Amino acid sequence: MIKTDTLKNGYKILQDSERFQFGIDAVLLADYASKSLKEKESVIDLGTGTGIIPLLMVNKCKTAAFTGLEVQKESADMAARSVTMNELEGQIQIVHGDLKEAGSLFPRHSFNVVTCNPPYMIDAHGRNNEQDALTIARHEVLCTLEDVVTAADYLLASHGSFFMIHRPFRLPEIFSSLEKHKMEMKRMRLIYPFADKEPNMVLIEARKNAKRRLTIEPPLIVRNDDGEYTIEVQDIYNK
Repeated sequence: MIKTDTLKNGYKILQDSERFQFGIDAVLLADYASKSLKEKESVIDLGTGTGIIPLLMVNKCKTAAFTGLEVQKESADMAARSVTMNELEGQIQIVHGDLKEAGSLFPRHSFNVVTCNPPYMIDAHGRNNEQDALTIARHEVLCTLEDVVTAADYLLASHGSFFMIHRPFRLPEIFSSLEKHKMEMKRMRLIYPFADKEPNMVLIEARKNAKRRLTIEPPLIVRNDDGEYTIEVQDIYNK
């Protein structure tokens, strides 16, 4: 069932309640990437779904140009309709296509920033039909971590930034893939669901052809002991 939700920035987004809907990881990634976004930069969001990350970021940099690339036609169509509904056609473009075919869709080195909230899971646990929209969003059915980094490498201009949110248990693989593609980790922030729990997400910024120097940022705690969002997370949602 397709519904229209209103974001905190006032923009509207179409989502299908029977397909994958955006969560806190998209909100945190959009905020993380926006903090480094400069005037008139070009940004591409890989696997944009229904366009949540461009819709969240566009409000924070009115002169940047955004592209959302999405392989699932139904999601890409909803994203494009959301862009039209918010009258953002001049700033956000939605492309239906596979990130593994980025070389045939876009010129090399044509973006300053790449963002991605990729499928996290590599095993078969929790899978349903491999063509199911939820499975595609959560599991590496249509693309792998290496596919994502390869696309980012192709698309990024020299010294451009790649922002991604992922699971901490994949960090060794993330480091290895980034190094292979000459992208250096510059910032990393671990996300904890509660202060006394293990981190379950990690935000990263990597930069193409950059010098080696990694900053480990203070942890982000999502919820207080009472289950409510912390002040920092509330502030992120309310921006």
